[in-house]
Amino acid sequence: MKAAKLYNFHDIRIEDVPVPEVGPGDALVRVRACGICSGDVMPWYIEKKAPLVLGHEPAGEVVETGRGVTSFGKGDRVFVHHHAPCLSCRHCRRGDYVQCETWRRSRIVPGGVSEYILVPSVNLENDTILLPEGMGFEDACLIEPAACVVKGLRRARIRRGDTVLVIGLGVMGMMNMLVARKYGAERVIGADMVRFRIEKGRELGADEVIDVSESGLLGGLREATAGGMADLVIVGPNSAGAMKEGLACVRPGGQVLFFTPAKPGEMLTIDPNHLYFNDINIITSYSCGPNDTADACELIEKGVVSAEKIVTHRFPIERTEEAFRLTAAAGDSLKSLVVFEDRDSNERQQRGLSNGQ
Repeated sequence: MKAAKLYNFHDIRIEDVPVPEVGPGDALVRVRACGICSGDVMPWYIEKKAPLVLGHEPAGEVVETGRGVTSFGKGDRVFVHHHAPCLSCRHCRRGDYVQCETWRRSRIVPGGVSEYILVPSVNLENDTILLPEGMGFEDACLIEPAACVVKGLRRARIRRGDTVLVIGLGVMGMMNMLVARKYGAERVIGADMVRFRIEKGRELGADEVIDVSESGLLGGLREATAGGMADLVIVGPNSAGAMKEGLACVRPGGQVLFFTPAKPGEMLTIDPNHLYFNDINIITSYSCGPNDTADACELIEKGVVSAEKIVTHRFPIERTEEAFRLTAAAGDSLKSLVVFEDRDSNERQQRGLSNGQ
C-alpha cells in the first residue's frame, strides 16, 4: 500500500509499505480521507517524531476486524482518533485524558496518510466513532481538530454573551470562531494579516475582522470594542509574542486561551500582579479526549463546522508534499485534505466500460 512518509521537513516520500496485520481486538480501516494538521507543519514539532507516516485526522471504512471485536464490523464508516486513553487511571477519572500514559503511547499504524491503517484495540474501543448516516468522509476528517476546539472552549469557560477575539484565522482560528458562536458568544472578532483569511473570516460570520498589518492588533481591537476589549482571547499563532499580545487584549475578569504551544526556547514574561488584580486567567489546552470528539461529531453533524465551509484544497496521496507545503505557507488556503479514490466505484466503472456499458 502507499503511505506518505516524512523524513524531515523538506523530505516527504510516497512509499510502498506492507498492509498492517490485524491482531485480536484490532481493526483494519481503509482510509478515505485524511486532513493535514496545521500542527504538523511546525518544523520543530514534527521533525522530532521523524521518520513517520504523516496524518492523524483519518476517516474511512472498516475492512477487517480481529478476533473478539464486536463494537464494529466490516463496512462500518468511522472516524479514528490517533490517541486513546485507558479510561480508568487517575487522569482519566478526572477527565484529563491527554495526561493518560495509555493516551500518550497509543497510535494508529502506520499513520493517517496511507491507504490502510491498523486501529489497535484501545483506539478502537475508546476513541473510534461510528459516523452518523449522511456524514461524508471529508466532514469526518474535521472531527479531531474540531474536538481540540471544543476542549479549549470548555476549559476557557466560554459564556453566553461573551465578546471573543480569535487571533489568527487559519483553519483552527476559523473553527474556534464558528464553535464560539455556537456556544453563545455574542460577538466574535477575528484578527489576521492575510487578505484571503480576512475575507474568509467575514464570509464565515465574524462580526469584525482586524487587519493587523494596517491597524495593529491592540489598536484595532480598541476601535472595534470602543475600548471594552474581549472577554475571551484565543491565541492561535505558535509564538510567545502573540501570547503577550493576547494578554494585552483581554478585559479585566477575562480569559486568555493559549491554543497552540510557543516555539522551543521562547519565554513569556508577564506581570503577575497585572493578572492578579485584574482577575485574568491564562488557560492552556492540548489536544482532546473522547468526550470532546463525541461533541465535535455532533457539531459537524449539525453543520456548525463542515468541509464545505473550511476545506479549500484536496489532493491525492501522490501530492501529499504539495498539500503539506500549502498548509505550511499559511496563505491563500485553510484546510487541505488527502483524499483517496473510491476503489470499489472505480473497479465497478471499469467493469462497466469493459462490458460496453
